[in-house]
Amino acid sequence: MAQRAAEPQEAGVDATALRDELLELWSLKDMKSFHFVALQRFSKLSEPLEDLLMILESCPGKQKGRSSTIGYWVLHDFHTWLKEHPQVNLSSLPKHQIGSFQRRALSLVSDAQPNLMDHLIEIYQLSSCDLAVLRKHIESLQYLNCYKEAAALAMKLNFQNELDMEEMCIPLILQDKVVVAESFVSGHSHLEQQLVTMLDSWCQPNFDLENVRRRFPRLPLPKRSDHLQTKILSKYILRLMEKFRIDQSLVPNVAYKRRLDSLRYLMYKRFVEKTMSEENWCDNVQVVVADDMELQVQLVMILLKYEGLEKASQWSLRYNLPRNRLPYSLWETQQSLPTHLQQVSPSDSESEDWEPCQSHRQKFYQVPLPKNHVHFVDTPDALHRCQSVILKEGAVVGVDMEWQPMFGIVGSTQRVALIQLAVSDHVFLLDVCADGFCHHPELVDFIRKFLSDGNILKLGYGMSGDLQCLFATWPQLAKEPLKMVGMLDLLNIHKKIQRCKVVHPQTGPSEVLVGENGAERGLSLLVQKLMGRPLDKTEQLSNWERRPLRVSQIRYAVADAYCLLDVFSILSSDPASFGLPADLRSISTGQSDKSKDRKQKDKRDKQTSNTKECEPSPRVGPSQVGGPGPAVAPQQLRVVCDNMLQGLGRYLRSLGVDVVMLENDDDHRVAAKLAQAEGRVILTSGQPFNTLRSQVAEGRCLSLDCSEKARDQAVRVLRHFNVQPTPNDIFSRCQACNSDQYVAIPRDDMIRMLKQKGFLTDDANPTPQEDKPPTADATAPWLPRYAPQCRWASLSSLDPDTLSFPGGSPLQLHTVHPAVLPRIPVFYVCTRCGKIFWDGSHFGRVLTMFQDVLNVSDGEEWEVDDDNKDSLTLPPL
Repeated sequence: MAQRAAEPQEAGVDATALRDELLELWSLKDMKSFHFVALQRFSKLSEPLEDLLMILESCPGKQKGRSSTIGYWVLHDFHTWLKEHPQVNLSSLPKHQIGSFQRRALSLVSDAQPNLMDHLIEIYQLSSCDLAVLRKHIESLQYLNCYKEAAALAMKLNFQNELDMEEMCIPLILQDKVVVAESFVSGHSHLEQQLVTMLDSWCQPNFDLENVRRRFPRLPLPKRSDHLQTKILSKYILRLMEKFRIDQSLVPNVAYKRRLDSLRYLMYKRFVEKTMSEENWCDNVQVVVADDMELQVQLVMILLKYEGLEKASQWSLRYNLPRNRLPYSLWETQQSLPTHLQQVSPSDSESEDWEPCQSHRQKFYQVPLPKNHVHFVDTPDALHRCQSVILKEGAVVGVDMEWQPMFGIVGSTQRVALIQLAVSDHVFLLDVCADGFCHHPELVDFIRKFLSDGNILKLGYGMSGDLQCLFATWPQLAKEPLKMVGMLDLLNIHKKIQRCKVVHPQTGPSEVLVGENGAERGLSLLVQKLMGRPLDKTEQLSNWERRPLRVSQIRYAVADAYCLLDVFSILSSDPASFGLPADLRSISTGQSDKSKDRKQKDKRDKQTSNTKECEPSPRVGPSQVGGPGPAVAPQQLRVVCDNMLQGLGRYLRSLGVDVVMLENDDDHRVAAKLAQAEGRVILTSGQPFNTLRSQVAEGRCLSLDCSEKARDQAVRVLRHFNVQPTPNDIFSRCQACNSDQYVAIPRDDMIRMLKQKGFLTDDANPTPQEDKPPTADATAPWLPRYAPQCRWASLSSLDPDTLSFPGGSPLQLHTVHPAVLPRIPVFYVCTRCGKIFWDGSHFGRVLTMFQDVLNVSDGEEWEVDDDNKDSLTLPPL
């Protein structure tokens, strides 16, 4: 064939004949001869540019535009040939012929791959094409629903400014091609703003996406539209804001949603989890609410639920909310409050003692320094004294920083408020918030000198976050080259200890009281492991920009920096016992070999299995589905469900499994933190798996197929961990908050409480359908079937006036319809959230749904009572 190609040729070559010859070589897969013939024959064409179009238009498979098509290789070889024949171009052709060639080339561009598109644009100079022709062609692509091709062509020709952003980007977003839409507007500031503003309008509470879809009735849409959920849209908008540097005033809906979510988080931390002090809560809630009246009203209404009329009235007076935005009962209480109760009481930090109470000293790590060895640095003179101690050759310094928590507020930048530097006998607190001190040149010079001095060992824990805030506070540190040496991040050492799984005895007591939750994480967990007592993290989320700082804040700041010295001292005294090298500084911040190997294994496993799993720990079952091993009770399995698996979490919780579910706005990394702190197994789906798996121990992360139904996912988890629930486990945990503690309330008491709160008229007297239920002190015979799996509180723990539990949660009496009272003898109330339950048909539905995995004893029968089918006692799964 090559010999045939070398034979003498006639002066001219017909384009059709050349096409047929190339097709023959293509069919024979003789690519060497194909390229030779193409490069030789192109010179013989009478009109190379016109003949190329004819060949491309008649080549089979050109619509696909793949590199394996003949059209691709014809164009590729022509482009190569053209480099040696620059005289072949459009400049010598008449204008009308140029336009004709460009229109024909455009029809090929629409279906081509990017590399094909580039060649056609260059050869036929499509960037100089008539704007009206180009616009008409792009509009025809849009009419054919080829929006991706239309956007690609517009971007290649830099034609975005001539097109309507919404007409191009909305269909792309609806088709889940947001990356193309983002690329379309990139580099055009007005289009960037239009896109972000439009997406923000989609986050309005009452926005109807169907109205948008109706604008494009012929547009094919994907079956699922998860990418259009407000949560996902909000995250996407925030990313675009950062990328395009969009002002937060252009995204009011996302900004409001983020603040509202932050407010709900603060309410949860204060009134449900109870891990935030009132002082910190007051400081933070004012930052979040700011001067937004809608958020102020939301705050007052939530306070009304958790704290009652008096506290809600105080905050409504603080913000001077108008009467028409408040419930009548709240307005009445507000008007009747005495003068001394009309303001939210400020905290009295000056009365706080430096020495903590005895119980605090028993529970938490204590710094062995008196108060006069803690020095505030807020002037140049104080800075000089600090330098004389810190900048000594061979010094070992614990470094920590504090900043005002922003809780994800849009447009907020976290800047350092306090820098703690600890040595063996002194702790220096650099007050960055002091007037004029932050930008004093001596302070910036000191920080630069301190960080770049290789003769000073600087200890930190998770230093990347500290350094990020440091550079946000002093951008000049990031702009000018700053070589940081002598840094030792104890977080990397902590991770290595966890990977080595070396059990080292604590130097403190074997049982440590750390509060109600008893769950430590991060540096506090490391301190507890080494010294027997954790850090007191109560002030972690406090307002660090407020002055003066409270004594408890100062104690926290000092302990966070000084404990690093103690940790380093213990680890370096006997590193081998912790599985560490003799020189702790040799531990790299990069990936370990084991981590790299594991990632390679993950990549191989992903190709062969939809369900990826580590070797589970002995506590939660065998490593293979249905494998050998003892059965596990649901109460023994503790999991945290990623926010993509909330349906799965509700099913597992209904079967008695201890389940924590991430909120919609939680980052996936929160799951890893909970797993580390509370010994939970992570259940996740999709891309977050590899990231989460690398942050927890072996066997603590399981990935599930998100295309499966939640019920099937639950069965897979139960069988994977060999969990065998029984009918007695169903509903042994509160479906709303995961608590396993209830209180039983007889019908007569429930009626009295409903009347007390106005949900039932005084003359109402529901007639029981069965014998009178027992009194409050004799409810044991009336406890439900799952009673042995739960903890039961006494009805006396309920406050008779506020009808709330010691934790502050009120009874959710509004959920009890008067129609259920005659047939329900006893109600069961969660003591954590106040949710009210009663026996109904929901038990039968769950029993039927999971009958193939429930462990039912021989001879045991369960019947479903259909009399209560109208009693919807739980939220739908």
